[in-house]
Amino acid sequence: MDKATPREGNALRAFRFAPSPNGYLHLGHAYSALLNQRLAEEFGGRLLLRIEDIDPERSRPEFEAAMLEDLAWLGLRWEEPPRRQSEHLADYAAALDALRRRDLAYPCFCSRADISRACAASPGWPRDPDGSPLYPQTCRNLSENARDEQIAAGAKFSLRLDMAKALSATEAPLTYLEFHEGRAWSIVNAEPEKWGDALIGRRDTPASYHIACTLDDHLQGVTDVVRGADLEAATSLHRLLQALLGLQTPDYRHHRLVLDEQGGKLSKSRFAVSLRDLRAQGETPGSLRTRLAKLMA
Repeated sequence: MDKATPREGNALRAFRFAPSPNGYLHLGHAYSALLNQRLAEEFGGRLLLRIEDIDPERSRPEFEAAMLEDLAWLGLRWEEPPRRQSEHLADYAAALDALRRRDLAYPCFCSRADISRACAASPGWPRDPDGSPLYPQTCRNLSENARDEQIAAGAKFSLRLDMAKALSATEAPLTYLEFHEGRAWSIVNAEPEKWGDALIGRRDTPASYHIACTLDDHLQGVTDVVRGADLEAATSLHRLLQALLGLQTPDYRHHRLVLDEQGGKLSKSRFAVSLRDLRAQGETPGSLRTRLAKLMA
């Protein structure tokens, strides 16, 4: 049984802030970055920066430059150099290959449209924690020959985790420690089965967020993952991947989200006011910290 236990008090802690350069940073990013910094200082630990630029279609150099400028303006200092996911594609490929060799992952030739059509035919089709329809396992039972023929013909494919086999390959229950924003902790039982046959290798990028993030935390020696509550459900899937790949399990601290005036989550896709805009309007690092304290009170 893989059981979560509190980390030793004298162990060196490592925290990380891991934004994606696919837009400008907003108040939610600032809150998470500053919380990582504060905790690193309180524990006398390390503060790491990771640039999650694995998506070549959305990641842009100008957004990365603006992001680094905003973080410097906030007064953040981290260990150099930052880790860029685009420079470590071989790490993710090796992890995916390891899962395929154990028959824990399989190629999926379905497009999003294919999946949507298949699920729409069944009213009330179950959904994963992100709200997407669970994959109907269309390609799970394809024969090896059928898969090889499609790949040889140039068919594009992603990689999916065979959840049933993956769960059978681990010793239940899988647990992790959750601290949220305080010092008190609780043991959480992971529920990766809620994700179904999750996407772990995408068609357009070498790996999914789940594989890249989980492997990076291990390779960077991250002991404390501090991130928004919107990613808390994904921790169950990450915990399973850690068990399958023999990776260390960090402590988790999922913090509250900074919300907009309508009570929705701030996001780049919804054009949340950026730190860049706030700076142009005369915001200072001190006034921004005061603003965040009021928002999160």
